[in-house]
This record gives sequence, structure tokens and C-alpha cells, in this order.
Amino acid sequence: MFGVVSTAKHQSPLVSSSILLQQLRGGGNDDDDVDNVPAFRPYLPYTLAIRDSIMIAHSFHNHPSFGPAGGLHGATYTVDVEFASKKLHKECNWVIDIGVASDLVAEVLKKYNYKNLDEVFGDDIMTTTEFMCQTIHKDITEKLRERYANGDETEFEGWMKVSLWESHKAWASFEGPSS
Repeated sequence: MFGVVSTAKHQSPLVSSSILLQQLRGGGNDDDDVDNVPAFRPYLPYTLAIRDSIMIAHSFHNHPSFGPAGGLHGATYTVDVEFASKKLHKECNWVIDIGVASDLVAEVLKKYNYKNLDEVFGDDIMTTTEFMCQTIHKDITEKLRERYANGDETEFEGWMKVSLWESHKAWASFEGPSS
């Protein structure tokens, strides 16, 4: 693929191409990947997105790498959570119930809205936008598990992407499986 030939003797070209694609995309078996999150989103054609917002205060504990943002400051994040699936629910024709998704996102965001993240996470954590995306993703995943613990037939199965918009020019995201 892309003019590169595999030197592996016992691999089919399809497997070699797949491995190469993973490497090019930064995937594969990375020992630093504690959460074992896949390197890229699988093809999932259906998406439902929920938008909300939170207002937080935080600092980066005066770390010099953050310049003026190292001190205490506030941020208003626009929060987008995308729920993606390879197929629609067989009876309801949805990715996830929009009311359930909206309620789950709102419930998770309550933990952080109008809070000083330095007090929520402590002085050892740099509450960057990227960190908060991953944290919110984890929180929503836990809420989904709690909600569907009894094997509800309307359970969401798929992929989630959490994006936090600091402004119209800057945002971060974290994505991964919902389980």
C-alpha cells in the first residue's frame, strides 16, 4: 500500500497493508496505551450528537509551559458528544435515544460545571482540555454501563467522541469505544 512492499514472508498483502495503515495512523500495540483504545475510529455510518456547555475554573499550577494560563483562569466549554454506531436499533431506528443521551451528558457535566477543577482533581493533575475530553468520555461510558446493566434491549453499542471547544479557533477531542 502506498508503494511500500512488506518483507513479511507469511503475511497476505491485505494483512500487511492493514498493519502498515495502523502504523501510519499511529496504531498497533503501543505499550504506553494503558487504556488499550484503538488508534482510529472504525467505519460507523450513523451518528447522533449532543451539544451542551460547562463553565469551569482551573489552573496549571503555575507550570512555566502554560505561560499566562498557568495561573487560575476560567473557561466556558462547548461540549459535543457524538455517539456512533454501525447500524440503527432494529425496532426504534436510532443510534441511541436522544433523551437518554442528553440526560447522560448533562448528568456527567454537572460534576464539573461551575467548579474549580483544581479542587475536583487536586494539584497533581493538569486539567487540560485533552484531559477533560478523556475524563468526560470515561464518565459517560460508566453512566452507560450503569444504565444498561440489566441488558436493556435499547442499549447503545458503538463509539463515542467527546469534543471540548475552548473557542471557535481551538478545541480538543477524545474518542473510543463506549464499553
